[in-house]
Order: sequence, then structure tokens, then C-alpha cells
Amino acid sequence: MTPQDARAHYNYLLTLCLRKEEAFGPLALTFLKDHDLGALGLTPEEQFNLFMATADVFAAEPKRYTHKLECLQKAQQILRQTQFNEPGLARHLGHEIQKTAAELDLYNEAMRATRGGPGTAPDRARVYVETDLPDYFLRTAQQRASGYYQQKFKLTKDAKTAQHFASPARKFEPGNPAVQKEFAGACAPFMSVRTSGFHLMLPFDLKISRRPDDPLDAAMRIWYAKMGYSFPLRYELGKLCSYYDDQVLDIALDDPHLLFVSASPVKEPELGTVTRPLPDDVPMELGLPRAFLEGSHALGPFIQIVCNFKVWFDAEVLSLLIQGAPDLHEYGLQGGAGLLTRTYATEKLPAYAPSAGRPWQQGLSFNFVNLHLQLAQGMDEAFVPFNTPIFSVYPVVNRQDYRIEDARNLEKG
Repeated sequence: MTPQDARAHYNYLLTLCLRKEEAFGPLALTFLKDHDLGALGLTPEEQFNLFMATADVFAAEPKRYTHKLECLQKAQQILRQTQFNEPGLARHLGHEIQKTAAELDLYNEAMRATRGGPGTAPDRARVYVETDLPDYFLRTAQQRASGYYQQKFKLTKDAKTAQHFASPARKFEPGNPAVQKEFAGACAPFMSVRTSGFHLMLPFDLKISRRPDDPLDAAMRIWYAKMGYSFPLRYELGKLCSYYDDQVLDIALDDPHLLFVSASPVKEPELGTVTRPLPDDVPMELGLPRAFLEGSHALGPFIQIVCNFKVWFDAEVLSLLIQGAPDLHEYGLQGGAGLLTRTYATEKLPAYAPSAGRPWQQGLSFNFVNLHLQLAQGMDEAFVPFNTPIFSVYPVVNRQDYRIEDARNLEKG
């Protein structure tokens, strides 16, 4: 890149910055990492401006702070060479560096939690939960899930009786209830995954659709969502607009990438304690589903329903398998799946800051369990009634703690 090309690119980047374009950050960081700005002829003032502007647009997530800190530190080094060099600005920059470094230390400490020592074995396989709906998620929802599966797959008396018999000679008689024993509820692994798992559900109906027709009446969110990209939208005067700045967007209502997510009022009578902040202009029955949807996001074609369900566990002993409930496909949805093996760098700083001072947290990893849902292939609409299991959590051992062996090897030697 010649100095002329470098200055042209610098001006282009600043134009993107002034317009608050989303592309500014990635392009600017690539430019900073791939080139020696001084060798390209950019003045100290231009370099300082670019480093500061880039540092300012990093996402407020601690895993980004290493690069942010580097930009701030390089800006501090260059400041002395610029005409901007004055005590007030230098002091402000120093404070920003200290603040960013402290937040990065909090995150790093959470990522390398000190492991518990001897004597902690009895509690090491426990999973601790922090949530703003503790009574519902930990008690009511589990009771509802058990009742749901028992009612759905409970065998009749005739079917249970048929389990005890196997005829060596069979003949074709599909209309004979006395021999009908091949039901889903008769399969122990099939039932165990439903009755032994920890299930997450919602106390209100949920609808996801590609069309805006007949939304549920408590709350609705709209996303433009496709593989690799998503963006939240809203209605404004009959037009689809940006959720952030109300810019009118030329998107037809039948665009195949639109997802309309709506919720009904709360229908579960035994909700219990609710500590989640709710809007104060509507009753709780409407405010809770609205709060759920307002806090939700999209991950490409997946809608992420944020449950504020935080789990703590000893990652040296177990992992947590998170996946769509076994019968989710019956409602027109596909659930994502994930394995929680340790603390992940996916949250903003407030999630990490409280993770350093409480004795019972020492040696534990944490993460958040949310619902990742997308419409099943060929489906344009999905409806999940309240208290229907949507996601399941299964503790599993770490892969490092077991091996898959060929039993034939045991016979050798």
C-alpha cells in the first residue's frame, strides 16, 4: 500500500466512523493490525484518531478487551507526539486504560477459576442455579414437564400387560389391542431422556412465524434473520423500520427471511417469585412476556429466547448438554444444541463482575442457558403452548474422563 493509498483508506475509514457504519470497526482493526501507520506516512494525529475511534466501537464484551486495550495503549504512546498532548486528555486516556485493564482482569479471573481442593468431592457434581424466576423454573416447570410426559406417553393397562409376553410365533393382527406393546412409552431410554432431564419451558404461549398474521397479544418482536446475519426490526406507520433508529427499510412483509415472534399473556397460575425488571405500564401478566422478548436476540436463523438462567458447575467433573426438548419438532421447531464445558466469553462485563467474591463460586464455571429456536424445515409457523418443555439440560461427564473401547480388546492377551 502506497502512502497515497493509505491516506485515501484512512479518509474512507473516518467517513464510515462519522456515519456510524457497522463496517468501520472490522475494517479499521484490520488496517491497524496489517500496516505500520508511521511507515505509510500517516501523521501522529491521524494515527491517534484512528486508534481512539477504533477502541470506542468495540463490543462491550470482555473477550474483546485485549484488542481494545492495545488500541488505547498505542494511542497513549502516540499522544506525546501529537498537538493534542495536554494533561487533561492524557489523564482521561490513562483512566480508560486502567478501567479496561481492570475489566479484562475480572474476565480472565472468571475464565480461570481456582479449582476446589481435597474434601470437596461430595458437592462437585452439583449444579447451582441463579435465576429471576426461581420458583417457576426450579419447581413448577419440572412438575409440569413430568405431568406433560406422563400424560403424553403413559401406557394403558393393556399395553403394560403386553410387555410381559413375547410369542415365538407371530401373525399379522394390527387390530388386536392385546398384542399392542410397541409404544414410545415402553422404551426405557426414550422415556428416561424425557422424565430424567431438567426441562426449560415458558409460562406463556410462544409463536414464531414467517408472516405477521395473527400474532399473540402480549408482545411481539420482528427479526430479519438468515444464516450469517440478523437484525431486529419494528413496525412504524405500517412500515418495517430499524429497531435502533427507526430508519424505514425496503423489506416486503413476505420476505422469506422475516421472523415474527410473539407471546401470549402469562397463563401459569403458580409463577412464584419474579425478580426480573418488568415494564411498569402494563400488568405483570403482560410485562413478563414482553420482558422476555425485549431481552431476546437472533443468531442467524435461530431466535435466542433469553431466560436469565445461570448455571454454576465444576467443569472438571461434568459438562452440561443443552438441546431442544425431545418432542420440540412436533410444534414445528428445531432447537439448537450445545455443550457447556467451562465458562464461555459470551456475556458482557456485568455477568463476570459478580463472579469473583462469593465463597461458593470458587472453583466453579458458569454459563447461561437460553432457548435457541428456528423453524423446522418446510415450516412457516410454529406454536408452543405454555408449560410445554422447550429445552432440556443433561449433566454428562467430560470426554477426557472416559474412553470408547472395543470390547474385543478385553479378550486379547
